Amino acid sequence: MISAGDFKNGITLEIDGNVCQIVEFQHVKPGKGAAFVRTKYKNIITGSVLEKSFRPTEKFPQARIERVDMQYLYNDGDLYYFMNTETFDQIGLTADQVADSLKFVKENEMVKICSHNGNVFAIEPPLFVELEVIETEPGFAGNTAQGATKPATVETGAQVQVPLFVNQGDKLKIDTRTGEYLSRV
Repeated sequence: MISAGDFKNGITLEIDGNVCQIVEFQHVKPGKGAAFVRTKYKNIITGSVLEKSFRPTEKFPQARIERVDMQYLYNDGDLYYFMNTETFDQIGLTADQVADSLKFVKENEMVKICSHNGNVFAIEPPLFVELEVIETEPGFAGNTAQGATKPATVETGAQVQVPLFVNQGDKLKIDTRTGEYLSRV
């Protein structure tokens, strides 16, 4: 059990039956009245962010989040299949569970599957991936205004804004958190 007085950014607990992660907290001691902890926390399953104040003595159970390295195998249209490379167990997740987390992930790449009590709530792709450009317009000489970009489609089908010098067939390094082009490989 974790008391509200011991909150730290990033800890995961169960608040009102929901799995939540503390985003911000502030201990407040007003001149009059009892101290309290003003908290901003994120519901991990739904993604909603809530603000609430707690007494420092209130206690909450710590939520155990399992992060397992799994290999993304394939998509058969309805389900996305993943395999634990140690036990060779396979799981299938629906498109709703996967959401946009695989838009920069190729088949056979490793991802982290996050679950709480056996319920998968998130897929964490690698922070950086290297993907090939399969379609982009050619850049023209003279089109070099500061920071000019053009859309490019990479091999997973995702769209990325790239500088004008990037051509079809180039390999790019992409940040999966922001979807931004970092460099050519």
